Amino acid sequence: MAWLMLIVAGVFEVGWAFSMKQSDGFTRLWPSVITVVLMAISIVLLAAAMRSLPLGTAYTVWTGIGAIGAFLVGIVVLSEPATALRMLAAVLIVSGIVLMKVSSTN
Repeated sequence: MAWLMLIVAGVFEVGWAFSMKQSDGFTRLWPSVITVVLMAISIVLLAAAMRSLPLGTAYTVWTGIGAIGAFLVGIVVLSEPATALRMLAAVLIVSGIVLMKVSSTN
C-alpha cells in the first residue's frame, strides 16, 4: 500500500508542477489554488508512504516521478523540446528510480 500511495503522491506532484506553471508565478488565482491543494495532497501521501518506506527511497522515487512526469507534460502539453540529451537525462532518472525500488527491502 505504501508504494501505491507513493506513486499517487508522485502523480499529484506532476499535477502541481503543471498548475504552478499555469499560475504564471502565482499571479493567476485558480491555477494557484489548484497548485496549493495538489501540493498538500502530494505531501500528505508522501508522508503516509514514509511510515513504512525508507526516507531515501521514498523521497527519491517521489521526486523522480515528479521530474519525469513534468518532463513528459512539458513535451506533450507545452511543446517543450525533446532533444537527445534531455531524453538521455530522463532515462537516467528512470534508471535511478528503478534501482531505488529494486534495492528497497519494503
